Amino acid sequence: MTLVALVNPNTDRATTAMMAAIARRTLRAEHGYEVRGVTVAAGPPMLVDEEALRASAGHVLDAAARLLAGPDGARVAALVVGAFGDPGVEELRARTPLPVVGLAEAAMREAGAGARRFGIATTTPDLAAAIDARVTALGWSPQYTGIRLTTGDPRELAARTGDMTDRLASAVDLCVREDGAEAVIIGGGPLGEAAEALRHRLPVPVVGPIPAAARQIRLLLGQPARECPPDG
Repeated sequence: MTLVALVNPNTDRATTAMMAAIARRTLRAEHGYEVRGVTVAAGPPMLVDEEALRASAGHVLDAAARLLAGPDGARVAALVVGAFGDPGVEELRARTPLPVVGLAEAAMREAGAGARRFGIATTTPDLAAAIDARVTALGWSPQYTGIRLTTGDPRELAARTGDMTDRLASAVDLCVREDGAEAVIIGGGPLGEAAEALRHRLPVPVVGPIPAAARQIRLLLGQPARECPPDG
């Protein structure tokens, strides 16, 4: 079994389990993959502002170091950082030869394939500037149509999955109708279930960052992802 570790920079273990389950469905055990969720030891239950996002990079590095030094460390074949700001991704790559994938970079690569214009819909207004900066850093600005945000406190909204999904659907609609997006990323690891639901509700490609990261891992490990078609 190829062991893929998904490190959750949020401290909510239920979120870790949810994200790992989505990655597991995408990678599929019958194709030789095992997915293990790893929760950081410190920080907030949900990253909702830039200060928390910056601080989480250190927690990600600590969690990865503990995992790799542990009894199953030698079995780990790849790492996924399960937050849309990709905290600690570059630092992890400098510390390990293993493939390391961030949710934002994987989702943008998938959404922007074929010169497609894409937008981002998410629930965290205090991370909008950081998300825009990540788009720029990864070189996707020419295809980026902008970010659309839901209303309401993101932590309260996360507790009401149906309401959150409906509001994200409205944000996706604005990305398409007002901004000209041809695909829309749901920007957040904790929004993984909403992203899965919206794939089947909307007429445009909706890219979930967790499946996109899992597919990128398959490619990096030299196993084409043809059994797992892109979102949309």
